Amino acid sequence: MALRFTLQFNRREFEYDVYNLIRAFYPMSEVVIWYAGEERPAGSFDGDFVVTYYDTHVSFSTSVNGPMTSIQFLTGWEDRIRTKNEVKQLVYHILSEQTGHTLPWGDLTGIRPTKIAMKLLEEGHSDEEIRHEMEQTYFTSEGKINLALSVVHREQEILRRMHLKKGYSLYVGIPFCPTICLYCSFGSNPLGRCKDMEEPYFQVLYRELAFISGEMKDFTLDTIYIGGGTPTSVSAERLDELLSVLGRNFDLDHLAEFTVEAGRPDTITDEKLRVLKSYPVSRISINPQTMNQKTLDLIGRKHTTEDVIEKYYIARSMGFDNINMDLIVGLPGEGEPEVAYTLSEIRKLDPDSLTIHSLALKRATRLNLFKDAYEPVSFQNSAAIMDRTAACAAEMGMQPYYLYRYKNMAGNFENVGYARPGKAGIYNVLIMEEQQSILAAGSGASTKFVFDEGRRIERAENVKDLSNYVQRIDEMCQRKKEGIDAYLRH
Repeated sequence: MALRFTLQFNRREFEYDVYNLIRAFYPMSEVVIWYAGEERPAGSFDGDFVVTYYDTHVSFSTSVNGPMTSIQFLTGWEDRIRTKNEVKQLVYHILSEQTGHTLPWGDLTGIRPTKIAMKLLEEGHSDEEIRHEMEQTYFTSEGKINLALSVVHREQEILRRMHLKKGYSLYVGIPFCPTICLYCSFGSNPLGRCKDMEEPYFQVLYRELAFISGEMKDFTLDTIYIGGGTPTSVSAERLDELLSVLGRNFDLDHLAEFTVEAGRPDTITDEKLRVLKSYPVSRISINPQTMNQKTLDLIGRKHTTEDVIEKYYIARSMGFDNINMDLIVGLPGEGEPEVAYTLSEIRKLDPDSLTIHSLALKRATRLNLFKDAYEPVSFQNSAAIMDRTAACAAEMGMQPYYLYRYKNMAGNFENVGYARPGKAGIYNVLIMEEQQSILAAGSGASTKFVFDEGRRIERAENVKDLSNYVQRIDEMCQRKKEGIDAYLRH
């Protein structure tokens, strides 16, 4: 059974930083926040946490595994970032002492580790100074500091080749899938149940793409990423139509990268691959997630491990020379032996890049909503598993080139992209480091305008619901226009 705790504050400060640290030390727990002066939450709880702020210090108390209280003197509330770090350091210290555990990324919550390292590098700090800062301020482990530094140095090499100020990237969202996987939290729609929305969706999408092309005609298009959903869930004819629209509206001859997320092997056909190959698509993804059939059946993937192998070799035979594969660690019922088997099978295939995802149980996923139904099945991840994936990537000649983290990740780890030299996913770096504007088309797509070398980000969001997207496309184009106009003026 999952543990249940209360978390009380005497004022509204840094609640979710503390909340997420507790969830990191007590995965799958339920933490109910309340405030001094309110009535204590009803129900049975396994312990209480209390944060009390004063003018000069903060106190953190816990009744879990026996009473424990500690205080930290604060530098002052004027510097809120530093004050937040001091609060998190106190909470981390108590929780680590209480549980007997440390976290690989220390007390980092809600911030990409590479952001810290990249900012310090751009300010002129040495690698050793960055190591000291991440260790002393955030309690990050040596291994994760090494990973972050390795990634940001490769990211810098990629970013130097992009048109950061006078360029942009394009994301095209295809929000359809054959079925919805149990762990999925993306805005996807089973194609069989909303087939009547496919035609109106694409016609409106083409309008939005034409609008973006016209507004951004004076900027260089560096990368295109077609994602979803599963873009290859639609027919070969529809894919050809979409790529033709892109070719008519955008200059595809000078792209640094053109990615199509083929994703689920059960949606890939020879005909669809031939369509992709007839356009300048330079990178595709064929995603096994795991090579254990029992797990695939459990999580709702409708392909077999044989499908992965077959579709991969077909793509190779057609000349695709930059194939990525996504794997998820922390899937229900999978421990080190299961992950080791998956990695051994992937090594035989020898893809060009490998993205390792640590399962994140977000609120929207059915695995989280109905986790009691999977109580007999474990959700595991460990340093040994992550080390094994890193070692496998290294044996395949790959190096880490981007990483990011979600809250509630299994084992408090990370997602890492590994690639051979020259095969890194450029769009992945651009969207993570937020140093180039990304124009996004499709339902649920989020456009990001980057100002002042990433110091300010403004977003223009598209609605997720398919019907609303179709009906409100003029409104969403207007949002983009306002953002583009502001971007041009700055």
